[in-house]
Amino acid sequence: MTGAKAVFNQVNIVAGDTAASVAFYRRLGVDMTDEQVWRTPTGIHHASAVAGEMVTAFDVDSVVFTRQWNAGWRNRDDIKGRVVIGFKVASRQAVDEIYADLTGAGYGGLQPPWDAFWGARFAIIEDPDGIAVGIMSPRSDDRRAPPPEV
Repeated sequence: MTGAKAVFNQVNIVAGDTAASVAFYRRLGVDMTDEQVWRTPTGIHHASAVAGEMVTAFDVDSVVFTRQWNAGWRNRDDIKGRVVIGFKVASRQAVDEIYADLTGAGYGGLQPPWDAFWGARFAIIEDPDGIAVGIMSPRSDDRRAPPPEV
């Protein structure tokens, strides 16, 4: 091995209905300008959003632990290999507002907003293809609690 290292820098969603997915992520607040959307007479085929100072976390969780923070997956046996993509918001209240807006628009809620043990307010919505989309506030030390027993 040459010592070369890969740096995680992209998530690519293969959408069943690209226009519906673009509408969902725009409603969530992702800045996808018309210049970043490639469309032809047959529809939208690609859309991008690139943040200038993007910082991305890459997490790997066990099935048992995931069931602790995603109520929508607690009684399912098909969650191995699933992915949750995450978006940060500015406040705890923003988590509740975005969750209410998206579920009110008909998108499925997997995990209603809750004060997670790691100190953030957190919720999970499903996009049009069933991809779990986490919405998380900044962490607050005064809201931290011991992690659950798993």
